[in-house]
Amino acid sequence: MKTFIVAAYDISDDRRRARLHKRLKKFGLAVQYSVFECLLTPEQFKEMQKAVQPYIKPKQGDRIRYYQLCESCRQRIKATDTIARQDAPVVFA
Repeated sequence: MKTFIVAAYDISDDRRRARLHKRLKKFGLAVQYSVFECLLTPEQFKEMQKAVQPYIKPKQGDRIRYYQLCESCRQRIKATDTIARQDAPVVFA
């Protein structure tokens, strides 16, 4: 079963931030530059966490947060953009 996960990050270094963004695109949809929405199985979520770890340098102030939202919470997301919702399963490259 897949879970809706929002990943939000703050990376100080432009190069690492760009690389992390590129890496996260394999797991979900960028709804803002530093915010991704993902539909992942528990195994895929672990894989994503492992994949982004090399780009996060906590001593340099970097951070990433994962929010796991239930279906009811996901249905109440409000947005002013036209980015497609994650209704369909994520396609992995």
